[in-house]
Amino acid sequence: MRARSGFMTLLLVGLIGLAGCAGNPNADPAAPPAPTAAQIQEESMDAELTWQEAKAHTQVMEGEIAALIPKDAVLSIDQLQTGTLLSCNETQHSWAGATTVTVAEGTEIEPIVKAIEAHYRANGTEVSVDRDVDENYQIQIDPPAPGESYLVSDGLSPNEIRIASGSACFMLPEGIYPGGDF
Repeated sequence: MRARSGFMTLLLVGLIGLAGCAGNPNADPAAPPAPTAAQIQEESMDAELTWQEAKAHTQVMEGEIAALIPKDAVLSIDQLQTGTLLSCNETQHSWAGATTVTVAEGTEIEPIVKAIEAHYRANGTEVSVDRDVDENYQIQIDPPAPGESYLVSDGLSPNEIRIASGSACFMLPEGIYPGGDF
């Protein structure tokens, strides 16, 4: 049940933020590699987590999940550049975004999602499994940070894998309104 309610929340957030879809499949291969999600999280653990750090960590993690999809099946990767904030509790928020991976026609999505599940389970990360309302296989990856989770499932259109995300919880600086795009 937790995966379904999380999925519905992240789905709603994803639909709201679809206007900012952008991907860069032609990135410069000579460019230095982007930091990993673990590196970003480690850097921010010494200080209080900002919304910018939470967003950066979450987007890197979306990219790491997308990188587990077989490259020969991937046609495009579109990551939302903006997201919205959801409430964790009375004082904290979570940044919510998404990445959509379009795969070649005829690609079986369930085995890919199961391989991503196996990868995270092998690394000791908590993963729950469910079926969505259309009976598609979906997983929820729950790293140890409070509020952080990633829902991997069939996309909104055929031949898509959607990675909906929620960052670790953080406090906004005083005077920052939590509505709008972040």
